Order: sequence, then C-alpha cells, then structure tokens
Amino acid sequence: MIELWHCPDARSFRPLWALEELGLKYELHLLPFPPRVREKAYLAINPLGTIPALRDGETFMTESAAIVQYLVTRHGPSDLAVEVDDPAYGAWLNWLHFGEATLTFPQTLVLRYRQFEPGKAEVVADDYAQWFLSRLRHVDRALETGDWLCADRFTAADISVGYALLLARQLKLDEKFSPALQAYWARLSARPAFKAAKAAQKMDLDEALRS
Repeated sequence: MIELWHCPDARSFRPLWALEELGLKYELHLLPFPPRVREKAYLAINPLGTIPALRDGETFMTESAAIVQYLVTRHGPSDLAVEVDDPAYGAWLNWLHFGEATLTFPQTLVLRYRQFEPGKAEVVADDYAQWFLSRLRHVDRALETGDWLCADRFTAADISVGYALLLARQLKLDEKFSPALQAYWARLSARPAFKAAKAAQKMDLDEALRS
C-alpha cells in the first residue's frame, strides 16, 4: 500500500492528485501545517519535517514533482507520462519541474511573509509575487498552441504546474491571471481526479476532527 503524508493543499497535493488520476490505492496521513512544528512525531517519518513524504514499499521520497514523476512512470503505463522516445519528452520533464522550481518556490516566500510572518518582510513578499507572475507568462505562451502544456494531452506536467496555480489562488495572485490561464485553471479543477483529491483530504480531515 502506498502511503502519503499530506497537508491540505500543500505541495503534497501534487502526488495526491496523481494517485487519484492513476486510480491507485493509497493510505493518506493528514497532518497540520507546518508538521515539523505542529506534529513532532512526523520527524520520525521524515527528518526534514517537510511535506510531502511518500512510501511505496522500500521507496521513500520527499520531493513533490519527483514523486509525481515516479508514480506515473513506476505505476504506468499511463498517458500522464511521456515516453523517452516521444519528441515531447524534454518539454514534459521541463514543465514537470518548472511547476515546482520556478513557479512554486517564489510563492513560498509570499506565503511566509504575508501569512506566517506578516509585517516582517512585505517588500520580499511583493518582489517574489512579481517574480512568480513574470514566470507565469511562460505558461501563457504555451497555452497559445493548445489546452495542455505538452504532448497534446493532459499529463503529469499539468499536475505540477496546476498545483502552482492552486497555491496562487490561495495567495490571491490569481487576480492577475490572464483569460487563458483562467480557462486552463477551469479545465484542471474540473477533472474528476482533482475533485477526488480535494474530497479525500477533506474527508480525512473531517474524520480526524471527529476522532
């Protein structure tokens, strides 16, 4: 059984969404955010204290985009992956990691200095919000040629970038989304697996609150 340690709508939403897209069975461990502060026992699972953490047999991973890549390749075949001999393979890998390294990273600083440490570094938050929005234009350009980022279909790359858009909505940065990005987000959030991932984390939270 695959195990996923997850905080609602944190980076771990990427592998949760991928698990639902793949139809795999999994056990979800829902934690308060940030778990390294609010759930000290989690450090025995992941000494980094970061989210996500995934265990699949002897495999243990903590990087969200890498976990998505692992799931769609190890538990394939799946249209979520792009094969190495496909001309879109390089673009797929690039978008898969662009979603985390280029789009999510700057937003973590906005999150920190606007929500967790307000008033401490507002200039930093503003600068990194603008950094995110400037990099987001690359997604806009990609959407000029189709509904999805690469390979003419929905893939794991869209999961990775899609999570960055989910975080942007939490931070109210979606007010600057272009019409193309708004339409892209609508397609992503309408997917049954996206909705199932949202429901899974809510159901787990509701059960935890009742226990």
